[in-house]
Amino acid sequence: MHPSRSPLTVDVAIAPAAATVVLGGVLDATTYLVIRDAVVKAALDAPMVLVDVTALHAPSPSAWAVFTSARWLVVDWPNVPIGLVCAHTAVRRVLARNGITRYLPVYGTATAARSAMASNLGPLRQRARDVWPATPTAVAPIRDFVTHRLCTWSLSAFAPTACVVATVLVENVLQHTDSDLDVRVEAGDDTVTVAVTDGSPSLALIHEDDELLGALTQLQIVDALTRVWGNTPVPGGKVVWGVIGPENRL
Repeated sequence: MHPSRSPLTVDVAIAPAAATVVLGGVLDATTYLVIRDAVVKAALDAPMVLVDVTALHAPSPSAWAVFTSARWLVVDWPNVPIGLVCAHTAVRRVLARNGITRYLPVYGTATAARSAMASNLGPLRQRARDVWPATPTAVAPIRDFVTHRLCTWSLSAFAPTACVVATVLVENVLQHTDSDLDVRVEAGDDTVTVAVTDGSPSLALIHEDDELLGALTQLQIVDALTRVWGNTPVPGGKVVWGVIGPENRL
């Protein structure tokens, strides 16, 4: 079968050290978002991501920008390194000519990628995740979950702010979706991140009209209590997250 007519294949393996995404088939306008979201989702679940594009064919060289797009979507959180693997020298040259290597390293083998990227990794994040049914009674145990994890990691000073952010994000999910409450909390060098996944692709946004209401809306509270916050699209929905720095502690 000609590669330009091959179906897209996406194989993802998550391991403690890295996520590996092996892509095959065609990268074009019809598969762009599927590929981007698969890479982004892998970045949420592992300390680094290797994307093997050896079997991926891009009829238009500009389509390779999907990987810089994925990188920018995770630059604020979780900000894990993403590297490309391609056994074909000619394709690696195409990636360089199209500016991809300015944002993501490209390697000839997965072994070389793991070795080089692991040597540049910072301290691993502490991570915890749990899921609750979509009911208001879940808010209290979610707050307990966040507090317990932060105390376990000797970060109890972040708990009051993190609990407020978690409460607001969970209530936003309850108000706008019927999704289960998929909550994660992470700790980096000097930050704590609270993130909630839901099944709606609609982005959580602060609208201009909200500024005229006087009282703070839910997302304005998140904006006020975090260093940065945002949405990350994933297959089947999105993750809304907030990064809390020492300056945000209550």
